[in-house]
Amino acid sequence: MTETFEPQILAYCCKFCAYAAADLAGSMRLSYPGNIKVIQIPCTGRVDAIHLMKALEDGADGVYVAGCLEGECHFLTGNLRAKKRVNYVKDIISKIGLEPERVEMFNLSSAMGPRFAEIAAEMTERVKKLGPSPVGMKRQIRAAL
Repeated sequence: MTETFEPQILAYCCKFCAYAAADLAGSMRLSYPGNIKVIQIPCTGRVDAIHLMKALEDGADGVYVAGCLEGECHFLTGNLRAKKRVNYVKDIISKIGLEPERVEMFNLSSAMGPRFAEIAAEMTERVKKLGPSPVGMKRQIRAAL
């Protein structure tokens, strides 16, 4: 019997936009992969590079940050700071040999429930193509020893 890889993906979602879009997707009964673990945060500007890298270290196969549309952040520039941090993390992980596609930033409004579901499916397919994170696999091997 072959096991199919089901990636574990962490989504840091802005309370005002992305999390509200996730809630709308649920209210609309839109289906999206169940492997997405949503973490509500007050603003994507609160997500630091260490949070993204720690999620990967702890076994997440992919991580994304979803915030307000650019120019419409409730905290003015939080999503712009988050975008810079996401790009910084992508640069760091590519330098250590991990695929930068495992980390991404998305912008959406609270009325974009269908787009939230699309993003979840898009990230799941992207990470499935990349395969399990080698960082998470190393952690599992160490735990087994």
